[in-house]
Amino acid sequence: MRGFSGAIEDRLAIRERIESYNDAVFRHDADDWAECWAEDAQWNVAGYEASGRTAIRDLWVKLMANYAQVSMFVNHGALAIDGDQAESRCYIIEMQKKQDGGEMLLSGRYDDRLKRDGDGAWRFVSRSYTVLHVKG
Repeated sequence: MRGFSGAIEDRLAIRERIESYNDAVFRHDADDWAECWAEDAQWNVAGYEASGRTAIRDLWVKLMANYAQVSMFVNHGALAIDGDQAESRCYIIEMQKKQDGGEMLLSGRYDDRLKRDGDGAWRFVSRSYTVLHVKG
């Protein structure tokens, strides 16, 4: 996948979905974060895997309990839309502050698949996160 393709309205909606995901992380809002996922989604992050929106939410709550704050900033790399399906690649810079006061700066890549759900909203079907660089 290279570049950006698909209707501009869908591209904007998907970018907003990704940004809503990051916004929910900033706010530690599990319900808003979970709403970004399709009911039958798959999540792969840091060696953990979860299937289904409820299990994904539960895993996120467990992982986020380790952090006082996580700040995520996104750069969109590529997006290809085919009907009601899409693939996206984006890069993230994360600043993490752990509950014990430790801090970490990292960069990573998300490889995503999304679908337009029955309500017309774009949601993640799968997100796979790869850490690219860690400092701290």
